[in-house]
Amino acid sequence: MLATDADATRSKPPDRVRDELKQFWDHLSAPLRPFLCEVSEDMSRQVDAFEPEVAEFARYALENQGKQLRPLLVGLSAQATGGTQIAHIRIAVIIEMIHLATLVHDDIMDHADVRRSKPTLANRWGNEIAVMLGDCLFAHALKLASDFPTVHVCRFVSESTRTVCSGEIIQNFRKNHIDGARERYFKVIAMKTAELFGLACDQGAYHNQAPDSVRTSLRQFGIHFGTAYQIFDDLLDLFGNEDEAGKSLGTDLETGKLTLPIIHILESSQNRDSSAVLKEIHQNCQNGPQYLHQLAREFHTVAHCRNALENQLNLAKSALNQIPHPATELHGLIDFIVRLTETNFPK
Repeated sequence: MLATDADATRSKPPDRVRDELKQFWDHLSAPLRPFLCEVSEDMSRQVDAFEPEVAEFARYALENQGKQLRPLLVGLSAQATGGTQIAHIRIAVIIEMIHLATLVHDDIMDHADVRRSKPTLANRWGNEIAVMLGDCLFAHALKLASDFPTVHVCRFVSESTRTVCSGEIIQNFRKNHIDGARERYFKVIAMKTAELFGLACDQGAYHNQAPDSVRTSLRQFGIHFGTAYQIFDDLLDLFGNEDEAGKSLGTDLETGKLTLPIIHILESSQNRDSSAVLKEIHQNCQNGPQYLHQLAREFHTVAHCRNALENQLNLAKSALNQIPHPATELHGLIDFIVRLTETNFPK
């Protein structure tokens, strides 16, 4: 696997480096651990609200929560604006449920077999069950949002859900479309991934009655942080280690989704027809990733993507500087993504 512009292969990071990264994450998330536990407990209670035959599938999807980044963003934004409350637990559950629904649907469209080192829901029970389970998760999240005493929360959540689903439609409708690919890539990221990050940060502040200016700044932090996180994930999809990632890799390229690394390679092939280059990439990758890695080395693609990622993190920092209270842990999240990127794709 490709990790740098100089090396053709990359072994997984040493155990010491991975342990240091885990320790950094544990230290960063420790103040919110009680909050995250309450979110997990409430998520389990929500699963029990499904029909018994459906609860089995919902519980399986629930096991794919990972680091609970979106609930963490709710909690950290709440801390930065006055502290966590019961309402923050429920809004974190709602956002995480929407996120899990998108993962279930994404795995169907990407033909992914593995997530979190386990068979995907679609792989284990089929597309039909996975489609309907994703729909159930979306619907239940909106039902929970409607339980708040004002319509505002339901409106915020509904608008974000529509945005996420619209982003997925745009991405899938324009598979392998090279014209305008870079602009469309960042638009789709903003809609599909960054939207829920922004919603999490906004709702952390909203339920503390923070001023609109603070909510806007935190939402912008979430948007830029989420964009950086997606760029990292897109690097991982093409140049990562599947055992280390714990999920199927290479699915974006196989399904025709043009992510930033591929877009950069196509843009850098100025003396060649981009369509022909893309066709060659698809044909050669059937026999392994060597050809793609060769092009990435030639055009310094990993370095380009790292620069784009770091630019988004700088914008996230600038957004945090606009809020009146210290947001040490949110700054720590930026440092975590930097370390995660350096660990997987060192310069």
